[in-house]
Amino acid sequence: MHCPMGDEPNRGGNSRRWIVTAVEDSLRRLQTDWIDLYQVHRPDHTTDVEETLSALSDLVHQGKIRAFGCSTFPAEEIVESHHVAERRGLLRFRTEQPPYSLLARGIETSVLPTCQRYGMGVLTWSPLASGFLSGAQRKGRPVDLTSGRAKLTPARFDPALPVNAAKLELVERLVEVADDAGCTLPQLAVAFTQVHPAVTSTIIGPRTMAQLESLLDGAEVTLDDAILDRIDAIVPPGTNAYHPDGAWSPVSLSDPARRRRPLEERSAA
Repeated sequence: MHCPMGDEPNRGGNSRRWIVTAVEDSLRRLQTDWIDLYQVHRPDHTTDVEETLSALSDLVHQGKIRAFGCSTFPAEEIVESHHVAERRGLLRFRTEQPPYSLLARGIETSVLPTCQRYGMGVLTWSPLASGFLSGAQRKGRPVDLTSGRAKLTPARFDPALPVNAAKLELVERLVEVADDAGCTLPQLAVAFTQVHPAVTSTIIGPRTMAQLESLLDGAEVTLDDAILDRIDAIVPPGTNAYHPDGAWSPVSLSDPARRRRPLEERSAA
């Protein structure tokens, strides 16, 4: 729950009005009496987190949801939400769902330690890094920019762009690690996400039964310290080799007006 579901301004975000409406709509569509886990998909800078937590707490007390969590929240937002819940006597987020992969390790710095501190479950998404770790995208291999995800965001996949060429260089090095570990690159990717002690589970998105079986086999792969040290040398802990698709960016960065004084004030500053 968070992303817009129509053109009306109130059909999106983290307000009480939209949360209650969205839950009622989901229960009706699913033809069920409750939702086991309901997650806030992104932070909402236009809504006080107390309003969000209050609405979700009421839904738990009403029996409409069993538990609630957050997704792609930065560490500071998780901490603030827990402080607000404690001060106001509200229920708190029980889970966090962040992007995590061999190429996107930024959450290791603060998000995962914060989740451990608060005893939150962590359900990571995009272990294949938008397909860069699927084995299909390799250095020197042409990319079809006219279909699928590449058509929607070609700048993320065009190998002619330096940022993507750099990703593919890393992929080639990770393929060598996977070969030495006795598994495929996708299996290495899934196994890696399960190594961190803060991670509860990994969300996968196979399209075929063969992909499903291969990725499930990856969950059975055990990576030893030598393999993990090689991975750390390729993509250092706590760093992102690319910005994960769909990852949240704070309005303090996305809105230039938040980063720039008004023109008439700049000379005085």
